[in-house]
Amino acid sequence: MEVKRRVFPVWRGIGASSAVGWSQGWGRCLRWEPGSQERGSRIPVFDYPVWLLFCRRGRARLREVCQRGRGAIRLPTDLLNLKLPQLFDIHQVPMVFREDSIISGYRHPQSSAMDCVLSSFQMNNETINIWTHFLPTWYFMWRFLALCSTMNFLNDSYTWPLLVYMLLICIYPFTSSCAHTFSSMSAESRHICYFFDYGALSLYSLGCAISYGYYVMPDCWVNSWLHQHFVLIAIGNSLFCTSMSCYSRFVELQFPKRSKALRTGAFVVPFIFDTVPLFYRALICFWGGGTPSDALSSHCYHLLFAFLTCFLFTAHLPERLAPGRFDYIGHSHQLFHISAVVGTHFQMEGVVADMMSRRAWLQLHGATPSFLGTIGALAVSVALNLAVIGIFSAPLLWKSRPGSAQQHAHREQ
Repeated sequence: MEVKRRVFPVWRGIGASSAVGWSQGWGRCLRWEPGSQERGSRIPVFDYPVWLLFCRRGRARLREVCQRGRGAIRLPTDLLNLKLPQLFDIHQVPMVFREDSIISGYRHPQSSAMDCVLSSFQMNNETINIWTHFLPTWYFMWRFLALCSTMNFLNDSYTWPLLVYMLLICIYPFTSSCAHTFSSMSAESRHICYFFDYGALSLYSLGCAISYGYYVMPDCWVNSWLHQHFVLIAIGNSLFCTSMSCYSRFVELQFPKRSKALRTGAFVVPFIFDTVPLFYRALICFWGGGTPSDALSSHCYHLLFAFLTCFLFTAHLPERLAPGRFDYIGHSHQLFHISAVVGTHFQMEGVVADMMSRRAWLQLHGATPSFLGTIGALAVSVALNLAVIGIFSAPLLWKSRPGSAQQHAHREQ
């Protein structure tokens, strides 16, 4: 027996025979149809032509929406089911991927780009290296944006050295993070990734020299020969740094100690040159019995962490004392990253403090920063360093081309 029930009134609409409003006469009825024979349940069905027309068109669309809904619900499950890349021990990877006293936690030496990205969320011996430079990038970006809101970098030429410096302290940790992320795609990509890492660090040394030359230079050295040629020499130092550090990777397997010495010297030489004015200021202050300013105190903290950074880079401690114990957390390269970032923070504070406190004196006695000596010097140095990286990368890219090995073997025959 069919059961009908009135559900709700219907809107007459404008132009109906009676007054505009709700009507109970042309009502929507509900009838119950038997559902599954096994369960004996009944399914409600609307007995109304317009509603049935909607249902006929809507059922397919409703079914499509439900399928999409199931896919959306299943998407997080699929993400959770992603298989993280497999990790290997030191004897399972080629020599070029091995790190001193790091025994386990190596990624596949032929990883895809997606595997490299996923590995940054998986605990391996590069995870902390990636994040200890990726997160500080956003801190320095935040500080840079805060300075942009208070300084006129576009029209005030006195701020251009600080602009160059802030750009480079945002670039070098991000480049390092990318290098550590994608360095396991192949032996050639590993070298090229670190070529860009070295280039970013050499440009950072140029940024230090530009900011030091205009803001940190001792009073008695202002307008001296060294002051006038400080940025030009720093450009040469950046090219030396990139060239020597890139070359050191080609002799790393045959002569590891020589490679380490070349790479260390490549970064020590620009650092010593850049900080000579700062060393002189510190010696004059402490030996002369002067009171260190806030800027000089920040610079001294920077020097302390810079020496710690150099020590960690060369000593490979603490993993050398207990190989395998610090593979994932606590090895020297992670500490090296942290020390470098903290040192850069104190350096930034010192540069900003010197820039603000010495402005009146420097604008009166020193040369006004020029576009060529700041942004122009950065642009020229970027182009030259990219050319150096391209020269060192070209043979690796040629070697990685499909069929190049077969062509080389055929020529030898």
